[in-house]
Amino acid sequence: MRTTDSSHSRKSLMSFGIAALLAVTAATAQVASGTTGIDASGSFASEVQACNTGRTQQDRETCMKEARNAQADKKRGVLDNAGAQFQSNATARCDVLTGEELAACKARMLGYGNTDGSVAGGGVIREVETVVIKPNSGFVTIEPKTADPVVLVPSK
Repeated sequence: MRTTDSSHSRKSLMSFGIAALLAVTAATAQVASGTTGIDASGSFASEVQACNTGRTQQDRETCMKEARNAQADKKRGVLDNAGAQFQSNATARCDVLTGEELAACKARMLGYGNTDGSVAGGGVIREVETVVIKPNSGFVTIEPKTADPVVLVPSK
């Protein structure tokens, strides 16, 4: 006569059930796209359509508010989609920093180093390798850990 350990069987069945549930959940998870759904033309009609069809990363109310604000700025002539303004805004965030932190921040904002993540996913992580050179060091050999350009910061 064969006896089975029912607690062991239940434990195995439960483990299998949890693994299957996780696999199904992972397979059906939807990842937000990297696009905003709004074109760069500034067309109010296309922005409203994007808001109404859910092609943005914002809720409908926020999207419509942004579209109305952009339309008002465009009518006043103050809407600037030029890259220079974006660049200026990005580097202005670094102005509160000094020394090594300032150099590293500007390097990250200018696109040096590695970038990971997305705004839709909760945030963009920017990483840059900096090398601080000792004063009066003369000759320095640098072995970068990344393939990206390295920022050299003279020490005080």
